[in-house]
Amino acid sequence: MTAPSTFGLSSEARNLHWLLTNLVEEVPGLLSVAVVSSDGLLLLSSDPGRHAEAREAQGERPQGPRGSAADLATIVSGIGSLTIGAAKLMEFGGVKQTMVAMDEGSLFVMSISDGSLLGVHGSPDCDMSVVAYHMALFVGRAGHVLTPELRSELRKSLEAEEIEAAGSRR
Repeated sequence: MTAPSTFGLSSEARNLHWLLTNLVEEVPGLLSVAVVSSDGLLLLSSDPGRHAEAREAQGERPQGPRGSAADLATIVSGIGSLTIGAAKLMEFGGVKQTMVAMDEGSLFVMSISDGSLLGVHGSPDCDMSVVAYHMALFVGRAGHVLTPELRSELRKSLEAEEIEAAGSRR
């Protein structure tokens, strides 16, 4: 997984990038990670799809949902919305974590703050308790700094990266 550039970002944004990079490097078996805003927009990711064309040329199979952090963000947002709705209907309070175990991997979704979500796609052999523990650490450290201003800065940074990447493919 590649780390996005943090040049020109605020110290809070750089710290969040560092936390994400640390999560990815510390936990074996993570395929992709995404932080999603309450309105479903991707804010931060490990983005395994960033260099998908290069990996495919080398014969590597893209990882994560279709190899794209945007796809993971969509899935995380949908699952988050569904579980929040279910919790309201059942009157069980707020949703803290959702886990989906599949034959070829697992998907974890954890609330951060103000409706923002952390989504992690893990390999079939990842240790679910280790993933959940490290996600909780990330949420504990990121939750208080993920302000509306920081979410806006992260979104603009991601859009600039996407524009730059599109220009370099031409």
